[in-house]
Amino acid sequence: MRITGTPGLPATTTTTDVAETAAAKSDAAASASPAAAELQSAVLQPAVAALRDMPDIDHAKVAALRAALAKGELPFNASKLAGLIERFHGGRS
Repeated sequence: MRITGTPGLPATTTTTDVAETAAAKSDAAASASPAAAELQSAVLQPAVAALRDMPDIDHAKVAALRAALAKGELPFNASKLAGLIERFHGGRS
């Protein structure tokens, strides 16, 4: 099994990048109408703040986990993962 990055996505997306994108979208919507700006600000600002407080991705740890999976040093149960994904998304497992 080989784990690689997702095609089409930047290689180094961080929670800060996501928070800044959300803030930029919020600012753009805010300029559309003042009432919408207040609502979006009240709703999005706590989420944007929470995203900014999250740690960035530890790329070294991700690389180490990928290597361990590739070498078979880390157990991986594809059936269990599939069942958890299906249950999370509303399937019957």
